[in-house]
Amino acid sequence: VQLQASGGGLVQAGGSLRLSCAASGRTLSNYYTGWFRQAPGKEREFVAAISRSAGLTYYSDSVMGRFTISRDNAKNTVYLQMSTLKPEDTGVYYCAADQGVVGGFWSKTVAADGSVYDYWGQGTQVTVSS
Repeated sequence: VQLQASGGGLVQAGGSLRLSCAASGRTLSNYYTGWFRQAPGKEREFVAAISRSAGLTYYSDSVMGRFTISRDNAKNTVYLQMSTLKPEDTGVYYCAADQGVVGGFWSKTVAADGSVYDYWGQGTQVTVSS
């Protein structure tokens, strides 16, 4: 599956952005999908993830209550709605897809582990000014 992340930009602190992760080649709802971000000079970190059925969502503590991940299966797209943005949210945001393991439980620990994801998009820059 090919992933295309978009929707990044420059926004003032307190503002909002919606990121999109559009898939082609495969049906994205067959994959667990996550968002990760990487700030300059820092390691990549988990932001949010959504299960194949959208019945489970996970968030990092730093974005809980401010970000919402969702799916639109008709558009083969996963969204990350970001609100009340802070300067520390600045970074390149990547979406990723994980086909999962048969019989395995998709826990937050698994969802937050970037190494389990099979496909990655190219990233979109989010810059939050103070």
